[in-house]
Parts: sequence; structure tokens; C-alpha cells
Amino acid sequence: MQESKKIISLVLISALLIGAVAISGCTQQQKTNTIIIGTSSDFKPFEYKAANGTIIGFDIDLITRILRDAGYNVTVQDIGFDSLIPELQTGKINVIAAGMTITDERRQQVDFSNPYYDANQSVLVKIGSGVNITNVNDLANYTLGAQTGTTGWQWINDTFYATGKIPQSKFNSYDLYTDAVNDLLIGPARVGAVVIDSPVAKAFTLTDPVRIVLNIPTNESYGFAVQKGNTALLNKINTELATIMTSPYWNELIQQYFTT
Repeated sequence: MQESKKIISLVLISALLIGAVAISGCTQQQKTNTIIIGTSSDFKPFEYKAANGTIIGFDIDLITRILRDAGYNVTVQDIGFDSLIPELQTGKINVIAAGMTITDERRQQVDFSNPYYDANQSVLVKIGSGVNITNVNDLANYTLGAQTGTTGWQWINDTFYATGKIPQSKFNSYDLYTDAVNDLLIGPARVGAVVIDSPVAKAFTLTDPVRIVLNIPTNESYGFAVQKGNTALLNKINTELATIMTSPYWNELIQQYFTT
């Protein structure tokens, strides 16, 4: 009897050990097959928070579909835009999906996917604020705002601040686009105009008392970013992106985020 109990105990222990190893293996496999997407959720309609706090948007839906079709599990982390590239370089995230413009400077730090969206810059002002801007030179009469690290911020810097047309006191930098627009809504005593990507500017005109007074042709293209040298992941993204851009799902995304 004692011998039988010992055998049963050994069988049970073996079964538990096998189960534990199997669970551990599955967990480890799941971890190694998970892609962490980094974004900055203040860039509607590309990435923003729904009422329940979930990060949604054109970029998020698109890259999630791409990565899942490529066989990955996906998680999304909300990070300040200016910190996205450093977080990618240190491996804390695997992909940047944040309406990020492909530039030569950024290409030195990350590898970009093929472009998936073309955009320019727009100038937003508050309706009824008395701000009068009819050409680029008029911008120098007001305090200007943009999100740090963006091409809009760079354009203000290169066009006005670096050339001495406005002092630093008239150039406000923001961690979030929403903070820039909130200051814009306070009035020109805080900020008179915000320079922002055109599709995002249009989104703000649908929800806030602001209007677009200028469009600035910058001929930008957005791309998803991965670590330098991560060719395997980049190729998978480009392959799935090409497939999706010719599928009905692409038209559904455009309809969902840019026509409603």
C-alpha cells in the first residue's frame, strides 16, 4: 500500500512539473512573440484615447492589424513624443506608431517602414480671438506654439526663432499637442497660433472653436519606425502594409477616421 502511494505521488508530482514547464514555455513564447508599440496619444485621429481610456486611432488600428497578421501579439504604451525614439533605441518598445514624419535626421536613429500617409503643416487660431494671419510673415506678430520634437516645432524654429524673427519668449514648446491647443483656446495672451500636422488640425476644427488660417506645404510622409538594423521586423511590416493598403480594410480605416 505504501509503495502504491509513493508511485501515485511520484506520478502526480511529475504531472505537475510537466504542466508547470508547459505553462512556463507558453508564457515565455508569448513574451518573445509580443511586439510593444510606442505612441503618443494626443494626435487625433492617428492616436488618441477613447472615453474608456483605450488608445485608438488610425495608426493604432493599422499597425495592430499589420502585426497581428504577421503573427505577433500586440501591446500599446503611451509615451511622450520626444521620448519615443530613445525608448525604441533602448529596446523598451519595438515599434513607433505616432504619425511620425520620415526625415533624414530620424533615419540616422531608426529604420522607417514604407510611407503610409502624406501630410503638410497647418496653422490653427482660435475663432474670435482677433488674431489676423493672412500670410506666413504675419505669424511673427504672435506667440507661436508646437509640440516638441515635431516637424511643426522644427518649422517654427527654422523659420522664425533661429532667424531672429521672434524671441524665445514668443515660442512655446509643448509635450502634448492637446496642451498647445488648450493654450490656444485661452487666447493670444498665452499663444496666438499653433503649427500642427494638417489632418490633426482638421480634427481639432471639428471639436473645438478653432480654424485653419494657413497651410504650409512641407511634403511630409509618415512611417512606422523600428530599431536600426531590425530588418526582419521591418520587412514583415512593409509586406503586410502593402497588402492592407490594397484591401477593403484600408478604405474602412480612411472612412472611419478621416471622413466622420
